[in-house]
Amino acid sequence: MATSVASRTGQLHFNDALFRGQSCKGANRAHNIATAKCMQKELSWSHGVSKALQNNNYFHPQTLDAIKQRSRVINSYLREGYNKYFDFAVIGSGVAGLRYALEVAKYGTVAVITKAEPHECNTNYAQGGVSAVLSQSDSVESHVQDTIVAGAYLCDEETVRVVCTEGPERIRELIAMGASFDHGEDGNLHLAREGGHSHRRIVHAADMTGREIERALLEAVKNDPNIFVFEHHFAIDLLTCQDGSDTTCHGVDTINTDTQEVVRFISKVTLLASGGAGHIYPSTTNPLVATGDGIAMAHRADAVISNMEFVQFHPTALADDGLPIKPREARQNAFLITEAVRGDGGILYNLNMERFMPIYDERAELAPRDVVARSIDDQLKKRKEKYVLLDISHKPRENILSHFPNIAAECLNYGLDITKQPIPVVPAAHYMCGGVRAGLQGETNVRGLYVAGEVACTGLHGANRLASNSLLEALVFARRAVEPSIDHVKSTRTDRGASHAWARPMMPRSLGTSVFNNIVRKTHEVRRRLQSMMWTYVGIVRSTKRLQTAEKRIEELELEWETYLFQHGWEATMVVLEACEMRNLFCCAKLVVSSALARQESRGLHYMIDYPHVEERLRLPTVIFPSSPVNTSWSSRQLHRQQICEGLLSSSILSA
Repeated sequence: MATSVASRTGQLHFNDALFRGQSCKGANRAHNIATAKCMQKELSWSHGVSKALQNNNYFHPQTLDAIKQRSRVINSYLREGYNKYFDFAVIGSGVAGLRYALEVAKYGTVAVITKAEPHECNTNYAQGGVSAVLSQSDSVESHVQDTIVAGAYLCDEETVRVVCTEGPERIRELIAMGASFDHGEDGNLHLAREGGHSHRRIVHAADMTGREIERALLEAVKNDPNIFVFEHHFAIDLLTCQDGSDTTCHGVDTINTDTQEVVRFISKVTLLASGGAGHIYPSTTNPLVATGDGIAMAHRADAVISNMEFVQFHPTALADDGLPIKPREARQNAFLITEAVRGDGGILYNLNMERFMPIYDERAELAPRDVVARSIDDQLKKRKEKYVLLDISHKPRENILSHFPNIAAECLNYGLDITKQPIPVVPAAHYMCGGVRAGLQGETNVRGLYVAGEVACTGLHGANRLASNSLLEALVFARRAVEPSIDHVKSTRTDRGASHAWARPMMPRSLGTSVFNNIVRKTHEVRRRLQSMMWTYVGIVRSTKRLQTAEKRIEELELEWETYLFQHGWEATMVVLEACEMRNLFCCAKLVVSSALARQESRGLHYMIDYPHVEERLRLPTVIFPSSPVNTSWSSRQLHRQQICEGLLSSSILSA
């Protein structure tokens, strides 16, 4: 493990320095401050990361049917045993993955590998919209400043300026592709305002913006002959090789969860666009697929990880405890009440109908999410209550129903009319501001591996994401990753013998049904226990003691789970969806805890009781470097042994 200190000019130093985060591979942590002589290797966040290190019915049935029909065609002519060869492999089918795929498909074949149905992604659940400067009263400079303030001044300013400047053109591209956004009476785009924004700049499609963007992108994908969608393919591990100190990615192993077979994708370029890790917590607005797969795979493949302590808890998820009619079953993911409700004039009250946000912040309900979430958390703890109330009923009924039809319908299913009654809300895990460290073109320190979307840490969000900046970031970085990806594809060629360079994972068929079922049950139990630990000890408000307790108990729980597996006949190369997700949840949970322990201040989303103030000297990103795989857990290492590129290159992927 190694660490970093970034200067305020955006230079990132790779050395023994402040914010030594612990790899999930088990290296020891330290908290020392580097002297100047340690700062030898400089790497700009924004330039040259790779150089230095090298509601489902919403979708038209024809769109999904066309994708499924093409999925059947794929197997007929791309199948060589269970190996598949593409120029580009895209892991994830949200806005970042699909937008990238549509561009690179002009230059080669593209496999879009998606864990569930193509539309089952975080994009589909994004309600609020996309932020962009599209009115004459607004400015890029204002958007930049709003982003930096919300990010607690930890954002990379160059990255922020790039995203805010290029954002409007990315919106226009979506509209040209057929995405339909709301317009006002004057015929112009209706721009909403959300917490942390000084202007109205949120482009939206009612309260179902993510669905509309996903629909438009999937429609374009189905019509592109160079894009092939592999649904129900769960990514296990990246296929990498080592060339001296450099790591190169050559594709990914997956499980076809329909056939329970391992499928290997060999590609010249791989884009990780797999979303976040909301399910390390028991309550999250993320869909079930958000188990940190991309972050964990990248970390195991020696990619640099950054700012994992900054987990955004959305202040307002629907609180089932406060509904007149309770859901019959516990939700798999919390129902989001978009930021736009507060932006449209929604007011937060405790159960005595006392407005409380002005007590905590002069911006009241329009304060950034971290402030609002902590304020609600404080109210709940002080008053020993389970939820607070968000009231929009003072607004005209027709406005509420036109702006928030999805929220109104969901609440009405449980006996709540939001045009007359306040909405019960509670914070829930929502977004990972940290992730795989990326440069301005989505490049990572692993050659041939690019990242975009929530899985990436580009420096845009800093210590807290500004509302509706996530879809914007995904669109911008998906496009920026295209040019270097094309250059990389043009400089390499693929030998069909490459797939034999790595040992193949195997399904646990030899265990027998009874043993296998017991392992799955044990895994489900362990998953719930891990989620409970994270909420109890690594939630909205933290302390060093709680984090140290979490670190110890998570390590013990991981050892208990892995011991159970191997005592019951499990082998190191065995894979099944439940176990692979559990590996990734453990890996991401440990990365969050380690990063949180390294930051001894309160900044943005990371609030420490014993370090309650912002420390200017600590205005630095937390960086976790690869570490030695010696004595690591099963969850923390790749299933296959990493190959030496020199031997692999002679028979697989060569310079053109």
